[in-house]
Amino acid sequence: MDLGITGRVALVTGGSSGLGLASAKSLAREGCNVCVSARNPERLAEAVVELQEFGGVVHAVLADVEDPEAAPRVVAETREVLGPVDILVANAGGPPPGRFVDMGPDEWDIAVQRNLLGTVRLMHAVLPDMRSRGWGRIVTITSRSVREALDGLALSNATRSAVAGIVRTVAREVGGEGVLVNNVLPGPFDTDRLRSMVGDDEGLVLAANGVPLGRVGRAEELGDVVAFLASERASFVNGVSLLVDGGESRVIA
Repeated sequence: MDLGITGRVALVTGGSSGLGLASAKSLAREGCNVCVSARNPERLAEAVVELQEFGGVVHAVLADVEDPEAAPRVVAETREVLGPVDILVANAGGPPPGRFVDMGPDEWDIAVQRNLLGTVRLMHAVLPDMRSRGWGRIVTITSRSVREALDGLALSNATRSAVAGIVRTVAREVGGEGVLVNNVLPGPFDTDRLRSMVGDDEGLVLAANGVPLGRVGRAEELGDVVAFLASERASFVNGVSLLVDGGESRVIA
């Protein structure tokens, strides 16, 4: 199926590894010109080499979304090199795990800057061009904790849910202007983030215990969902927080 986004300009933050890189690859495979942004220069350089294999134009910007100046700078550089951003994939590494009673002001400040305000600033930076041209796609990558609060993930439960509220709000405000805004809620995926939390391959097996499919997800499976939401084919999907967790969550709505 042709997703209809060949030649579109996509910006993916947190795009040097994990679910961000998988999303960038899926978009590049569909013919997008891709800018990836991340804070690790070595990983970013490796990501560019991998993305160039798909034949489109690839650019990279070293940046940390916690920095209030990062979003406008990254978007401006993308516009200068590739053109105005058509597709934004707002992704950032999750906040550290821990209970609410163990988290102090510093941990909250970092989580809010990275996982909430970083996304807000990116959306503000790309929306003027999208609205003026009457087409745009914004996809945020958060967590299934939006639907089902997870024990030991106080920071994620709070900040990810706030992003979901913003997505729903902005989707209603700009959907009539051709800009669609959606949120993806990953369950357990085989990424460095999950491995850092569970420890080893045995830990991955344990992480899959609650998944009806009997395994954790592959990053490219999430990337393909993101590419679909960013496409012409998803033209009536707006304001959604979509679980991609192999059926692990028990929530109905």
